[in-house]
Amino acid sequence: MLNLVQSYHSGRLSQVLLWVACIGSVAGLLAARSFVAIGPLVGILAVLTNPNLRRDLPGYYRNGAAMRALALVAFLLLTSLYTSDWAAWRHEVFRYLPWIAVPLAFTLAVPLSASQRLFVGAFFVFGTAVVGLATMAKYLIDPAAANEAIRVGQNMQAVTRIFHISFGLMLALSFFWGLLLRRHPLANRGLRGLMLGAALTCALTVHVLAYRTGLVLLYTGLLAYALPLLGRRRQALVGIGLLLLVAAGPWLAYRTLNSVRERVDSTIWDVQQYTLGHDINDYSLARRLAALETAGNVIRKNWLLGVGPADTHAALMDQYSWEDFGLRVENRVDVHNQYIEALLGGGIVGLLVWLAVLLWPLTRSWARRNAYIGFFILLQATVMLWADVLSLQISLNLFIFGYGFLVVAGEADRNRERSGVVVPDEA
Repeated sequence: MLNLVQSYHSGRLSQVLLWVACIGSVAGLLAARSFVAIGPLVGILAVLTNPNLRRDLPGYYRNGAAMRALALVAFLLLTSLYTSDWAAWRHEVFRYLPWIAVPLAFTLAVPLSASQRLFVGAFFVFGTAVVGLATMAKYLIDPAAANEAIRVGQNMQAVTRIFHISFGLMLALSFFWGLLLRRHPLANRGLRGLMLGAALTCALTVHVLAYRTGLVLLYTGLLAYALPLLGRRRQALVGIGLLLLVAAGPWLAYRTLNSVRERVDSTIWDVQQYTLGHDINDYSLARRLAALETAGNVIRKNWLLGVGPADTHAALMDQYSWEDFGLRVENRVDVHNQYIEALLGGGIVGLLVWLAVLLWPLTRSWARRNAYIGFFILLQATVMLWADVLSLQISLNLFIFGYGFLVVAGEADRNRERSGVVVPDEA
């Protein structure tokens, strides 16, 4: 009991609880879904055990990243004035609670030490690589059957049942974060080697399993990294080499991997069904294009405040009843684009609130200098072009955790420095 009291007064208890919350959240993203819900609860417990909570409380309201996350929840509450699907609205409010809990934890709990942050990052990268390796092994057991599934537009699910879009994003993030963590001051030679191996495993997994999402994100990140290097005299050759890799990589993958070749051919065929006006009931991308056109018709009638985030599905289904593209009821899908989804549910106001959350960190020099944040925002902003990440529970949790761990915590550290608050690296 005495040790527990001492840990509380030193801040160690709060710090360890926040660390446990982070580890649980990553474990939940990788495999144990129940941990995703437990993580924010442990984070709040970390806040309550901060011995300097009263002193630190104003820091929450000075944290712009936390306030913008809170604005998302506030806007959702505002839509109660015009929502019609109350059951869906209440469910959305419940789903959005982590937007409050996670930023609270990263602003008001005793911050993680450098070694603890390294551990969490390494756990995410290694865990994603291990799941990727196991999924590749599953693919190699019967590659012919897997390639046939890819040919008809299906994706091999991760062995831990992570949705393929979310898994592709996690693989791409792990590739770049793994390479960055190799340069961490606390990373020894062994850890640097393991990080490189994990990063390469993630890149290989994306290619072998032919995840469209992962491949686009991987090469988008490489392109974004390569272009600035061209203007630096000492690194121009590296930039040219990366550009060659970005150009040659997809071509080599198409020529050497049957899974990639089948994915490209099926993607082209899928889109053609929509552009040529054919039956699109059995084609994923074609149905998404039809959903975008349907959403556009709804947005034009509700451009300022939208139909309400809880009412987007009902609004789309109603519009489909006027123009159904020949789709059966079960094939009338929601829009797969986070920007259009935000515009549909919240109009111009809702879209601006979401863009503030996503892009505002890039207006801060400290965030622009942080490569971890840069890749996180770039890849998230890219995947949102074809995925409504806030509607997918695992993608929502991935974004909120990454946003809290990188952006909210980073701004909290900056505010502590300005206020002269000294927090020991190891509380």
